[in-house]
Amino acid sequence: MSDIFTGKKTRLRAYRKEDVDAALAFINDPEVKRFLAPGVPFPLTRADEEKFLADISAFRGDYSFAIETLDGRYIGGCGINRVDWKNSVCEVGIFIGDQSLWGKGFGTDAFGVLVGFVFSQMNLNKVRLRVYDFNLRGIKSYHKLGFKKEGLLRQELFKDGKYHDIVMMGLLREEWPAQMKNAK
Repeated sequence: MSDIFTGKKTRLRAYRKEDVDAALAFINDPEVKRFLAPGVPFPLTRADEEKFLADISAFRGDYSFAIETLDGRYIGGCGINRVDWKNSVCEVGIFIGDQSLWGKGFGTDAFGVLVGFVFSQMNLNKVRLRVYDFNLRGIKSYHKLGFKKEGLLRQELFKDGKYHDIVMMGLLREEWPAQMKNAK
């Protein structure tokens, strides 16, 4: 990596006002929303997205990044949430909104950059995430980065007319360096 925010395919950066239109299109795409929103899949408004961007602040303890390709095209977002400084744990999430890039390693690359940031810059010991059981592409990506299944919240999510499980996954700092050596 040339810097802490750049991977082989992607770069993490702050959100910008000019991301609003693309972000709104991504978030309101039913297929993208299917993997993200546990609640009622109601469309977000421009005001909702502008408020989200306006509320992003490193001072609040949640860290949201825009994901862009190395040529500067905004393609999605990722973030660090629920930081528990006492226990050195955080929860992370990601989405690639540009469906033409799904399954091509952009999400894995960006998520690797995010996890590396957590361990090398925030000095946390564990990263955890939640993923819906039907998000097989996401689960495969997380396994590539070294995440391990830690638990299952059975029938926790109602989506598309039926109940689904939420898979809990985690990665320890001590597992990360070995994973990075295997990825090269």
